[in-house]
Amino acid sequence: MGLLSNIFGKKNVAERKGEPDMVYVPNEDERMNWAIEKANLTLWYFEESLANPQPHHAYFSIKVHIIDGENSEHIWLTEPHFDDEGNLFGTVGNEPVSVGTVKLNQKIGIDRDLISDWMSIENGRLIGGYTIRAIRDGIPEKEKAAFDDSIGLYIDEGVDHFKANPETPEGAILALENAYNAKDIDGAIACKDFFEEARIMLSKLKMELDDDIITETAEVLKLSFINNTEEHGFPDFSGLQNAFPERKKIDDSHWIITEVCWFPDGGKSTQLLNTYKSPKGWVVLGPVETEE
Repeated sequence: MGLLSNIFGKKNVAERKGEPDMVYVPNEDERMNWAIEKANLTLWYFEESLANPQPHHAYFSIKVHIIDGENSEHIWLTEPHFDDEGNLFGTVGNEPVSVGTVKLNQKIGIDRDLISDWMSIENGRLIGGYTIRAIRDGIPEKEKAAFDDSIGLYIDEGVDHFKANPETPEGAILALENAYNAKDIDGAIACKDFFEEARIMLSKLKMELDDDIITETAEVLKLSFINNTEEHGFPDFSGLQNAFPERKKIDDSHWIITEVCWFPDGGKSTQLLNTYKSPKGWVVLGPVETEE
């Protein structure tokens, strides 16, 4: 079992003598739902790392949803690997509690659609492990240090590996930052939606809106964006590591994304960004305005 025997905390668990504890989190828990979604959105990075491990990689494990009739359980697999068709194989890493179809140390193959988490250790740092983070976020602040000590890992916001494309809000943010790094003004504009920015801005002013007014305002915002970039240069996001620990839903098309950036000198910053699901995909509207 190795590392898996240290992962599970002592709160809200089913105690099993001689075996790692199993933490229960309600299905409706938004943190856990987001953790599972995030694990699947970033699974490509785990697969690439697993196929081409580097010296700084110390550990790989993957979590799967085992279904046994009306019972089910999320279980970690050690020694994970994928075949050429993308099918997943691994060794059951903790003793099942609710299901009887698998047992500890059994080698199994399972549908990749049943993956619910993944984790690797890179330079002593937990990468992935989103369900572990969700559990940690739910315990009292004063108990988190003990939780971290029991695992023996450095747990921060992590480093997330969303694909830089408009398929997710986080990917749209990364795509915009990549355009900045490439000094590609057209690429940066493609990651934005000035019409929606104008609509939101004008609605806050409680103006009577029509498409012509919004379009004219959008053109002003676009020109201002271009002029500001030409005058002050592109922001530099090169060499940064990014994490996206939280999404806040405004409505189906608008999400506020928390981004944490680590700089090469060890500094860290956190920003909240408005994103919008436009007809062309997710785009970045800009930083969240803080109230004075």
